[in-house]
Amino acid sequence: MNATIPLENQPSGYSPPKVWTWNSQSGGQFTNINRPISGATHDQTLPVGRHPFQLYSLGTPNGVKVTILLEELLAAGHAQAEYDAWLIKIGEGHQFGSDFVSINPNSKIPALLDRSTNPHTRLFESGSILFYLAEKFGVFLPTEHYRRAETMNWLMWQMGSAPFVGGGFGHFYAYAPFKIEYAIDRYAMETKRQLHVLDTQLSKTEYVAGDEYTIADMAIYPWYGGLLNDAYSAAEFLSAADYANIRRWVDLLERRPGVRRGKLVNKVSGGVPERHDAADLDAII
Repeated sequence: MNATIPLENQPSGYSPPKVWTWNSQSGGQFTNINRPISGATHDQTLPVGRHPFQLYSLGTPNGVKVTILLEELLAAGHAQAEYDAWLIKIGEGHQFGSDFVSINPNSKIPALLDRSTNPHTRLFESGSILFYLAEKFGVFLPTEHYRRAETMNWLMWQMGSAPFVGGGFGHFYAYAPFKIEYAIDRYAMETKRQLHVLDTQLSKTEYVAGDEYTIADMAIYPWYGGLLNDAYSAAEFLSAADYANIRRWVDLLERRPGVRRGKLVNKVSGGVPERHDAADLDAII
């Protein structure tokens, strides 16, 4: 073994090459859903239902943000928010199909098509979808400049912070092929810092951005509420019970019918893989 390579490198003796190259094992158990280039890998026509909004997604935290908002819109009486939710099986590469890539060139869920506009409006990135829908229907996004700015502050905080939770902590703690102490410690520290940021804010406000329920709550809840509800089986590891203000807020949101319904959409187990009518959820609520 080259003596210049520290033995404690993981795997033992690993040294990065001068030029990185992709191989079929680079992504571990996520090999089928990640690759170093963009674009479609195959022709695939997406199904289209009868409602104005066509959602192509999966019941992950980023997908749940959007279905919570759509269900909240319907609960608030906005019938034009009716939608079809189609399951995108990322493990089978559906996100690399030609129709999906035409909506989201980044090949990530969720992707939404608003067919009520001419031309149809494509939407990708969950935060962009939340903002678009809130503006379109005039709810869950305050109009006063300072309240609106605060809502957007926290929406952008979630968009920028959650990758450290999912792609960082969650990946190395739960999914990596072997445990790397440095990586887990690095991302656990950042995850707990973020939990403290949120807990501190919620010690001063009922909802994240103030006294009003907004798209910021809908964006943050699936990720950070998930941690308190034992996402990655890590609640004990992260001492999640210490964040009493987040727990109060999570309980408050989970009493909302829109939240309870939205969490069940595009769930392969324990929910509905596809949603085309309110009755699809009524049957299991």
